[in-house]
Amino acid sequence: MSTIADVAAAINPPQESRSGPRDRLGQEDFLRLMVTQLRNQDPFKPLQSGEFLGQIAQFGTVSGIQDLQQAFRDFADSMHGEQALRAAALVGRRVLVPGDAVRFDGEPVRGAVELDAPATELRLRVHDAAGALVRTVPLGAHEAGRVAFTWDGLDDAGAPVPSGRYRLAVERVRDGETVSLQPLVAAPVESVTLRAGGGALELELEGLGTRTLDDVRQIL
Repeated sequence: MSTIADVAAAINPPQESRSGPRDRLGQEDFLRLMVTQLRNQDPFKPLQSGEFLGQIAQFGTVSGIQDLQQAFRDFADSMHGEQALRAAALVGRRVLVPGDAVRFDGEPVRGAVELDAPATELRLRVHDAAGALVRTVPLGAHEAGRVAFTWDGLDDAGAPVPSGRYRLAVERVRDGETVSLQPLVAAPVESVTLRAGGGALELELEGLGTRTLDDVRQIL
């Protein structure tokens, strides 16, 4: 025999004697293959040393890739665990996430908006659950960037609104053109869920439901 494939059967025990399935070779198996190959090679056509070196290099490359893959898996697991610990520290804190639905319970509603361009006029509109406009809050002119806003819970007549769910809308006016923007709303973190298999961390936010950690724009 002159190749590893030809002598593989010589070192593998019979199927009935194995303690379990074998679908790959380890380093010890590889060395046994090489010794068997040396013993059974054709003396008139000996295997060249370069071929041995090539086989060793191939085995070393495969083994190195497997070790590297395992190292990456271990690193990902450790990072996921550290991320979970950091996320757990968010419970009870308020975070800023994209959204337009808020729950008013007597406390001022806070949020923000990201401006990708300057605005000659910026305004916040608050609608009730039925879609009726409750309040328009002028926010003035702003340069590009994040602009914070607060709704005090009053309607346009200055009267307090009842507790319940409301919807926010932000409009930017520039050069006579009005564009709707995605508001960011603040909500307390009630709990953190760590999904099995390295899935994304999920935050349960009061009044907003489930969001991922990637949705968080700012921790207040």
